[in-house]
Amino acid sequence: MIRLKRCLAIIALCSIMLTGVVQGKAEAAGFTDIHGHWAEQTISQMAQQGLLDGFPDGTFRPDESVTADQFVKIVLLAYTDIYPNGERNWKPSFIQSLSAANQGILQQDYRDFTFKPETVGYWAKPYLDLASDLHFITKGQFVDYKAKLKREDVAEILYYLLKETEYLEDEVYSQKMASRFGDLQSASARQQKFIGESLTKGIMEGYPNGYFGVGRYVTRAEALQIIARLQNKAKRLNVGNAGDGFVKVVPTKDGSYKKLIFPDERMLQAYEVMEEAGKLRGTNYDLEETTLRLFKDANAKSLAVGGATAAVRNSNEASLWLDPQFATYGVTVRLEDGTLARNMESIRKFTDYLFGYDAETFFRAFSDACATAAAKGMLETTTQQIGSYSVETRLEPDGKTLVFSIIHK
Repeated sequence: MIRLKRCLAIIALCSIMLTGVVQGKAEAAGFTDIHGHWAEQTISQMAQQGLLDGFPDGTFRPDESVTADQFVKIVLLAYTDIYPNGERNWKPSFIQSLSAANQGILQQDYRDFTFKPETVGYWAKPYLDLASDLHFITKGQFVDYKAKLKREDVAEILYYLLKETEYLEDEVYSQKMASRFGDLQSASARQQKFIGESLTKGIMEGYPNGYFGVGRYVTRAEALQIIARLQNKAKRLNVGNAGDGFVKVVPTKDGSYKKLIFPDERMLQAYEVMEEAGKLRGTNYDLEETTLRLFKDANAKSLAVGGATAAVRNSNEASLWLDPQFATYGVTVRLEDGTLARNMESIRKFTDYLFGYDAETFFRAFSDACATAAAKGMLETTTQQIGSYSVETRLEPDGKTLVFSIIHK
C-alpha cells in the first residue's frame, strides 16, 4: 500500500512538472506586440517550438527583419522534435528525406550535434557549418550572415533545401509562374529560378500589388510563415498546375530529383518506355533527367559517371532522349564496332513505341543512315516524314555521332 502511494505521488509530481513546462512555453509565446498581427497564430505556434526567440522586454517584433544566420537556424530546428526537457532530435521524416550521403553526414560527422548556439565565438557557426555540409547553403553564399535577408535570398536557400529534401519543380513551368510578377526582371536569371521554385512549391507568395518583392527584406513574421509551410505541406499554397496529369519526378545529374511536366500523355509514356529500354542492357545504362545513356560495359559506365572531363562523361555508345519543352524525341548513336548490336534491342523498344505501324519504315531509314555514315564518314542532313513524325537525320562533325531528332506533327 505504501509503495502504491509513493508511485501515485511520483506520477502526480511528474504531471505537475510537465504542466509547468507546457504552461511555461505558452507564456513564453504570449508576446506583448503580436495581438491582432496577421501572423499571430503562426508566431505563437512556432515560438513554442523554440524556433525564434523573443526579446527580454516581452516583445517579438514581428515586423523587424530576419538575418541570414537566424533564418538558417530556424530552418534546421524546424526539422527537429523538441522534448519537455528542452532536448531536440531530428524528425525521422527529415532523416528519410535525405540522400544516403547526407544521412551519413548527420549520423557520423554530426552525431553529437547539440542544436544549440556556440557559446564561444560566433553563435551561429554550428548551424552554418551543418547547413553547408548538407548543401543547404554554400559558405560563401552571404558576405555577412548577420546581414538582413532579402526575399530572393530566402528563395535561394529554399531552392537548395528542397533539392536535398524533396525534389525541384519543372523549371519551365516555375518560370511561367514567376513571370506574372511585375518586378521579376529586377532579379537576375539565377534568382528568377529560385523565386519560381519557391512560388511553385507554394511556400512563398507575392504581394497584393502584383510584385514578388525583389530586394525587400524578410520580416521575422514572414520567416516563420515560410518555415511553417516548409515544415507542413498541408499549409502550402495551392498554386494550381494545368499539367499535373503529365508529371513525373525524375533523377538529375547530381543525384537529386526534379519534377518534369510533359506536353502530353504520349511523351510521358515514352519516358516510361525509355526506362524499360534501359533495363534491357542490364546495369549498363544511366538515366539522368530525360536522357538514357547506354554503355558498352560496366567499366565504360564507371568511367563516364565519374569522368573528370566532359568528353569522358559523354562517352556513351548510344542515348535515347526527350525534350519536353520542344516536344522532341531523339536517338543518338556513336558509330563504332558493336554499338548497334549491343543497343539495338533498346533502340527498337523506344522507336517501336513511337512509330507504331510505321516502326519498320523508321528502322529501315535508321539502318541505311547508320550504314552510309559508317562507310563514308559523311552524310547529308535530311528530314523525312514517317507516319505522324518528322525525322531529321544529322551526322555530327566528328563523322561518328549520328543524331535522329523526332518531332510529332
